[in-house]
Amino acid sequence: MSCRDLHEFINLLRRHDELLEVDAEVSPDREITEIVDRCIKKGPNKALLFKNVKGSDYPLFINAFGSEKRITLAFGRDPGEVGEDLIRILKSEMPRGILGALKNISHVKEILSYPPRVVSSAPCQEVEEDADLDKLPILKCWPKDAGRFITFPLVFTSDPETGERNAGVYRMQVYDRRTTGMHWHIHKHGALHLWKAKKMGKKLDAAVVIGADPATMFAAISPTPEFLDEVLFAGFIRKKGVDLVRCRTSDILVPADAEFVLEGYIDPDEIRIEGPFGDHTGYYSPPAEYPVFHITHMTRKKNPIYHATVVGIPPQEDSFLGKAVERVFLPLIRTQLPEVVDINLPVEGVFNNLAIVSIRKRYPGHARKVMLSLWGMGQLMFTKCILVLDDDVDVHNLSQVIWAALNRIDPERDLMILKGMPADALDHAAPLPHLGSKVGIDATRKWREEGFTRDWPDVIQMDEETKTLVSKRWKEYGFD
Repeated sequence: MSCRDLHEFINLLRRHDELLEVDAEVSPDREITEIVDRCIKKGPNKALLFKNVKGSDYPLFINAFGSEKRITLAFGRDPGEVGEDLIRILKSEMPRGILGALKNISHVKEILSYPPRVVSSAPCQEVEEDADLDKLPILKCWPKDAGRFITFPLVFTSDPETGERNAGVYRMQVYDRRTTGMHWHIHKHGALHLWKAKKMGKKLDAAVVIGADPATMFAAISPTPEFLDEVLFAGFIRKKGVDLVRCRTSDILVPADAEFVLEGYIDPDEIRIEGPFGDHTGYYSPPAEYPVFHITHMTRKKNPIYHATVVGIPPQEDSFLGKAVERVFLPLIRTQLPEVVDINLPVEGVFNNLAIVSIRKRYPGHARKVMLSLWGMGQLMFTKCILVLDDDVDVHNLSQVIWAALNRIDPERDLMILKGMPADALDHAAPLPHLGSKVGIDATRKWREEGFTRDWPDVIQMDEETKTLVSKRWKEYGFD
């Protein structure tokens, strides 16, 4: 089941008892953050709809994706199935021979149903008004935050050279009622568009969507390959194309069923201090210079709902989104690295500090080849530490991972350290902004060709005869 917009998703969560509705007046200044943080860490872990936010006429929806169940409801199926479907269809695009073409007619029809449709009128443009961010229930999350931040904006831009669309989620600090920061890390597509605009001597049009259907929101935060348009990916998740409408003041297309749309521009020659901000690392990201977004126009639904998120010390809502990304894109990783059995990006590693990978090892140095390949794949280039194990290890069982890894590594032989590598802007330990080092740990069993001349000891296992005997006599021992 696909949700057309945020309202349908909220109703879906309500029907599945995944929503708590709060009628009491709450403040967007830290109070909502404390409520959300307690709910997700101590319970009840539900999506929250605050109907009476101090200083605003609009309700606020938060923690939408903060559980595995809500992620599955958002997708209409398990995230892993989305990844498998994506690979199945990509592989079917070039069938071999007439029989192959006939077998894949259904796949072609499926692909053709995903592209977005441009409409002439849309719910997101039911009301047009002068932009005034002071009317929105924008959060100040943590005590040392520099101010209020729009925490889940979907930022739409177009490549000034090619016209290709990009949708990404980048936090936005509110400076005044019509001006915000644009937290574009230098590695992101939005930043690339601005860089190209600067070379061409022009400003960059942008549109910011607040509140959309769950598939579009997930697509915007996903590390999609460059060949895959986020809106097309959203349609693929939904099994139905996303309706788009042209902005009132630019040619940018935005989801027709969005709650709020902020239209404006970014001047590539204008920068301003943004932050600090309590980030998903669990630390405050320090102040730094970022571009400025100027809002020139705002449209909205007649009865819109403001959507937000809170990040901080994990687990938070983004922890579950990160695990969904892991499951969706594992099949895509396997198309390049078929030896990869599974991957785990632990929540405590805040997405890019640790990747635990199991492989089917076939030759000496295989683990190192996998490490280097992963560091060359999109946003996996930010992964600070990659731990590679044999395929007999369940990478999601951290007790088993630690036991196997620490018994199979020799630090001098099995650690690979790379210097001068790209680092995430939020890597607080890196010696320089955006530049640091990586460590790869080969925790596979070593072969003689890799310099290991001893025999690996046998793993302790009970014989089947004894296990069968004990199973038969279990109740005789007095156990239930």
